[in-house]
Parts: sequence; structure tokens; C-alpha cells
Amino acid sequence: MTAMITPSSAPTPRLTSLSHGGGCGCKIAPGVLADLLKGSVPTAPFAQLLVGMETADDAAVYQLSEHQALVATTDFFMPIVDDPFDFGRIAAANALSDVYAMGGTPILALALLAVPVNVLSPQVIREILRGGEAICAEAGIPIAGGHSIDSVEPIYGLAAIGLVHPRHLKRNSQAQAADALVLGKPLGVGILSAALKKGQLPAAGYRAMIDTTTRLNRAGPELAELAGVHAITDVTGFGLLGHLLEMCRGARLGARVSMAHVPLLDRVLSMAEAGCVTGASARNWSSYAPEVQLAPQLEGAPQALLCDPQTSGGLLIACTQDVVAEVVRILRRHGCAHAAAIGVMTADAPIVRVEP
Repeated sequence: MTAMITPSSAPTPRLTSLSHGGGCGCKIAPGVLADLLKGSVPTAPFAQLLVGMETADDAAVYQLSEHQALVATTDFFMPIVDDPFDFGRIAAANALSDVYAMGGTPILALALLAVPVNVLSPQVIREILRGGEAICAEAGIPIAGGHSIDSVEPIYGLAAIGLVHPRHLKRNSQAQAADALVLGKPLGVGILSAALKKGQLPAAGYRAMIDTTTRLNRAGPELAELAGVHAITDVTGFGLLGHLLEMCRGARLGARVSMAHVPLLDRVLSMAEAGCVTGASARNWSSYAPEVQLAPQLEGAPQALLCDPQTSGGLLIACTQDVVAEVVRILRRHGCAHAAAIGVMTADAPIVRVEP
């Protein structure tokens, strides 16, 4: 019989039982967020601000000198798993990913912690912090401080700072027509998290989820220096379609994706067909469905996977066709064994067309 991940028998409650959502599935739906940000103060007057809010990029970038720019980002969320150490690791890897996606190298982080201190034991809270510290140690950076509050729901994440040479900075808006699209990690984290919450996730599925969500996207700086790489982002809470649409809007181009080439975590398609999907997947689809042309046979489970919120998901790279093999090689050398070319940017309206 296949072993299942079941609720802990510890006296403290399951972490996932204390929150209404988990991981990057907590993100406000893209359509709602766009409405909330209407009327925000423009950042144009700040000449040294190389990247602000204009294209919904992964991090802010501020130029310090001719050869150096500061990359700043923050990311935090509620538990996607019940193990506190794993929760801390996943949240930290997810936050650092935004620095890597800009082509930057992290240099330090600040911890952001909100927990119900009268509900969770000090040991559990320390394990969350220890998980974040472990990932930052793997990235070669310190957690140099932070902030904590007493909260109804547990929340953990980082404010991360990195550095990048302005010449190697990679925005999400610089893709070019005919660029290949390469995805670094397989989709399906949200599907696995839904199965975990229902007590239906096999032990092998849990291990796969932890492996992909705690794998650092440290290939980012090396990819950014590669001639032919034009744009990079990472796929997180808005799903593959949502983050690809951000690339399309920024570049004023379209995209075509082959579902057959999109890497998936094991068994997630059958899990989605069985109803293990997140509410965030449906919210994502509602936000950007008018900008997607989906082949009829891909409705249902494949659509849910394309919109599935990825916690600590993979890098999405737009590059010239002649460097695709090198991009895939670099990603795989950094542990992204499922890296694959999934589509192409097209010289038409910012719409994503998905073929079988």
C-alpha cells in the first residue's frame, strides 16, 4: 500500500489548518491586484530606478553605479505544508527566486514572521525560522534581521537584497519575436498542495513537492550573462499563463505554447482530473481568460495546470533559438532536471495561444 502524508499527531495544530490559503496560492488574483494598483504613484521621476512597478516585474532594481545595481524584493505567505522546517525552506527559496529572476545574486535577507504565538509552540516557530536560515545558508547569504508580529494566521517570508551588473539585468518585458520559451521547473505544486490538504498525497508526491519548491533558481545570474537571453521571470502564484502574459504585455508580443512540451510533476494531471485543484487556479483563469486562446481539448485538468499557482516555481526564459540547448543545459546543471522548451514568442497581440 502506498504511504500517505497524514495530519500530525502532535498537540499543536497542523500549520495548514491555521490559514485560509497556502503558498503562492495566497496571492491576490491578478485582475483584482491590477484594479487595486490603479492610480499608484508613477516611478518615472526616479532616474536611477531601473525597474519599478511598470511591468509587474519580479523585483525593484536601483542603479548604484555604472557597474552595480541593487535588487530588492519581498515575498511571504501562509503555510503550504505542515512541517515547519519545510515551510520555512519553501518560503525562503520562493523569496530569493525573485532576485535570481532579475539576473541578480542575493547578498542578504531579512526575515518576516507573523505567527499566533498562543497557538504554536516555540519549537514549531523556531523550526520555521531554522528552515529559512537553512535555505539562505545554501544561497551563501545571512539573514541579517527582520520583523515579527503576533498574528491570527502563520506567515513567513523574506525581504531579499541582491546585486546585478546593469548590463546583465533581465526584465520580464524584453522578449523578442521568435524567441523560444524555456521553463525551468515542472508545473503542479498547487495540485500537490491541494492533495496534501485533503490527506490524499502519497509520500513520493510530498517528496517531489519539497524537492521542487526548495530548489534554488540560482541559474538566473548565469543565464542573464548568456548572449541571446532576452527576458527572465519566475512562475509563481499567477500560474504559467499569468506570468507569461506579463511577459507578453511588457514586450507587446504574443506567445504560443505547446501543452505536450510543458513539464509536469508526476501524477498531477490525474490528480487534477480527480478534483485536487486550488481555488486560486480558478481565480487566475477568471482574471486573464480573455487573453488566452486555449484549444478545446485542453479545457478541464490541463487548463487548471496552466493556471496552477506555483510556489517557488521555475524560471521562464525568452531566448534566441540558437541558445535553447545551452539554456536547458545550464538549468539542468543547477538541478532543474525537467527544464524544457515549451513555446515561442510571436509578433502579434499580447495573447497566449495554447496548443495540445
